[in-house]
Amino acid sequence: MEVHHHPKVEKKRFKEYLLEFIMIFLAVTLGFIAENIREGFAERRVQKEYVYSFYEDLKTDTARIAVIINKDEAKLNGLSNITSCYDTVSNDSHLASCMITLFQHSTTNFPFQITDRTLNQLANAGGFRLLQKQDADSITKYQSNFNRLVNFQSTVFQEAQDNVRNTYATLVNFKANAQMLKPEKRQGILFIYEDITAPIFISVDKELLNKYFNQLLLYDKVTNGQQLQLQNLLSNQTELILYFKKKYHFE
Repeated sequence: MEVHHHPKVEKKRFKEYLLEFIMIFLAVTLGFIAENIREGFAERRVQKEYVYSFYEDLKTDTARIAVIINKDEAKLNGLSNITSCYDTVSNDSHLASCMITLFQHSTTNFPFQITDRTLNQLANAGGFRLLQKQDADSITKYQSNFNRLVNFQSTVFQEAQDNVRNTYATLVNFKANAQMLKPEKRQGILFIYEDITAPIFISVDKELLNKYFNQLLLYDKVTNGQQLQLQNLLSNQTELILYFKKKYHFE
């Protein structure tokens, strides 16, 4: 009977097992590190895209807020004669030409709204977690400053504007109002109040007149408060633009 001899298989030594383990461990570790590096590069790219988008929004907003600040400045200048006009009209209601300037600068308010496309993306897509802490904190602080302005605009400022408009509708004669609001007399957002032949007041009601001037006085103070908040927000915008431009070398 023929006997088959199996080849002798040498057992691996401990060092060989250890070497194989080390090689597998290094391969897995290096793959993990490479993936982390790749994800890090991708996150930094997305982070910079978010920051650049917000930077562009800020530049748009500074131009827009400057326009509103200039409009409010013109409004405050137009309302600067409230006291003297009240004295004149109280003494003689026929001498009401000074009211025209007050009407012209108290019928419209100019709320400011930021460009919020990037802020919405950061909030909805969890983008804030990708930003460096200082960047995220700066943006969050800016958003808080704007939210305070929005609250002021939608409550105090809007209420003062509504009060002035409502009393104006009760105080002013329809015929005079129709002459003032003719479409051909409009220039931009303001109306040209000229050639008004109808009496301005529907009646000489000193109590109503006093109410209107009190509301105008408050409106003037509120508009000044709005102006200060807009200027502070503009300073915040300018600081952020310079900060991001220097840090990320934006043009």
